[in-house]
Amino acid sequence: MSDRTIGKSPPEGMRILAIEGPIGVGKTTLARRLAASYATQLMLEEPAENPFLEKYYEDQARYALPTQLQFLFQRVRQLQSFRQEDLFTPLHISDYMLDKDRLFAELTLESAELNMYSMVYERVVDSVPNPDLVIYLQATVPSLLKRITHRGLVYEQGIDEAYLERLSSAYIDFFRSYSRAPLLIVDTEEINFSDGDAEYLELLETIDRGVSGTQYFAEGQLLW
Repeated sequence: MSDRTIGKSPPEGMRILAIEGPIGVGKTTLARRLAASYATQLMLEEPAENPFLEKYYEDQARYALPTQLQFLFQRVRQLQSFRQEDLFTPLHISDYMLDKDRLFAELTLESAELNMYSMVYERVVDSVPNPDLVIYLQATVPSLLKRITHRGLVYEQGIDEAYLERLSSAYIDFFRSYSRAPLLIVDTEEINFSDGDAEYLELLETIDRGVSGTQYFAEGQLLW
C-alpha cells in the first residue's frame, strides 16, 4: 500500500465522519486509513473493553442486556467527549454511530429488556453530536463470514449465517429511510480499502467533492 494522501485537509465544515455496516464489513480498516489521510483523531469501538461480550456469544439470552448497556455507555462517553470548540482536531472519524446501538438492541433483547434499554437510550441520545457524513459499507453474508473467520477473533467465531442475515437486513431497513446526515453507500464486495489504492483514492475524491442526500459510491449495489 502506498498512500499518497496522508495529511490532506478535511472537507470544510465536516466535523464527524462515521462509518457503519454489519460485523466484518471493514469499518475499522477504512476508519484507520481515512484518519491517516486526514491526519485526524479516531473514535473506535472498544469491544475488548466490554466484559460481557464473550459471555454474550456463549449465552445470548442471559447477557444480551448488560452487553448492550455497556456498549451504549461506552459509545455515549466517547461521543460526548467531542466538543465543537475542539479547534485542534477539526475532523473526528468513527467506526460506528450511536444509532447502531439501538439497532443491535432491537435484534437481541426481549421486549421487557428492550423497554428498559429504550428508557436509558432516550435519556442519552440527545447528548451526542450527529455525524456530518455517514459511509455505509455493504457486503454479502458469505463475504462477511469469510472476513470474520479470517480476522480470527475468538468471540466472533460463533456468529452464524442466520444472525448475519438478520443484522444485514436490519442495516438495510435502517439506512433505507435514514436522512439525518448525508449518506454514501459503498459496495465492498469487490473493493479492498485496506490496500487497494485506486478505489480508496476515488472514495477520497467523492468525500472531498461533498455528499448530499443519499449517494452510491459504485454502480450495482448488492443489497439495496
